[in-house]
Amino acid sequence: MTVNNGALSGLKIVACSTAQAGTVPYMLMADLGAEVIKIETPGKGDMNRGSGYLMGSTGSFFETNNRGVKSLTLNLKSEKGQKILHDLVKGADIFGQNFRPGVAEKLNFDYDTLSKINPKIVYASVSAYGPDAPDGHLPGTDAVGQALSGIAEAYSIPGNNLRTGVASVADETCAILTFGGILAAYINAQKTGKGQKLETSLVGSAFRLLGWTMTTAMWSNKPPITGARINGTRERPGIAACFNDIDGKPFAMQLDPKDWFEAMKALNFFEILEKENLIDLGLAFESEENKNKILNRLAELFSSNKRDHWISILRKADMISTHVNTILEASNDPNIKENNYVTEVWYPELNKNMKVHGTPWKFSETPANIKRAPKLGEHNKEILSNLGYDDDQIKDLGEENII
Repeated sequence: MTVNNGALSGLKIVACSTAQAGTVPYMLMADLGAEVIKIETPGKGDMNRGSGYLMGSTGSFFETNNRGVKSLTLNLKSEKGQKILHDLVKGADIFGQNFRPGVAEKLNFDYDTLSKINPKIVYASVSAYGPDAPDGHLPGTDAVGQALSGIAEAYSIPGNNLRTGVASVADETCAILTFGGILAAYINAQKTGKGQKLETSLVGSAFRLLGWTMTTAMWSNKPPITGARINGTRERPGIAACFNDIDGKPFAMQLDPKDWFEAMKALNFFEILEKENLIDLGLAFESEENKNKILNRLAELFSSNKRDHWISILRKADMISTHVNTILEASNDPNIKENNYVTEVWYPELNKNMKVHGTPWKFSETPANIKRAPKLGEHNKEILSNLGYDDDQIKDLGEENII
């Protein structure tokens, strides 16, 4: 058995969690060497095992969000199942759950119960709306986080209806913030000898994702500039926009106020825009008509050559520009591949390597170790044996539908 001496090696986590925001924090910890025991329903497992794109019985959703963890099936409605969970918590550092409010209390894995069993336990609870929200009793998904937080407007096109996106930005942001919060609480527990409860939500995480854009909107009491953005002030305008090239392929550029004139000169657009009285980018702040005239003329000019040509010119002038990738293009982009943000894992049941997410971190001494997700109940015997159960007792637990 290969020992993973990752940055979180030795950390023990028990998770009664499902979906994405509830599982990804622990998947990331497993990548970094932590032992993560995922509790699943006997015979059924996590309801998301069959979600996403299926290759036989292997689903892209479950594999992405649960790789590297161990699967233990437990009937948490039974006293024996709850006892096993409580025994695991005694030796754990972290416990995580994302059931709808009230379920943890009903099944005796709420914070009050588990903190009495293990006072040092860090207990992470993920919800949709947040613990103090008027809608906090309701279940929710990534769509709730995107819809309620304002993210839908941030990614909208002016004049179009607001809508949530296909990428689970609320789920993933919540997962990453939960990951960080857990480690902060764990460090504190090591210093003080006392654990605590950490609560995060899809709505709160997506709201935080808006960053300074939300602060600006609150200070100005105006909606953000979306789509192609000419931003800043009349005196110091900048631009962040995407344009299509001669083949209809998009690229992005972002110019600070100090870069505008130099960029237009490098692109050989300066004299054209000056002759048409469009070289003053600040005109965009005087009227929507002026803004559209500038953007439309730029679109015409950029459609005269390939995007690599324009990107090369801007980069040689030390300005920001790059291709706009589709999702599939991104998975094959050398900037993604060479950093191992995409890697391959062998799936024996498929008899081939499959592309999966790599790791977003590069540790110099303790690299991440990417594995695959477990089969349902794959680690039942290992985990229960470590708790002192012999083969006959484990067999009995199976016959009683406890595992």
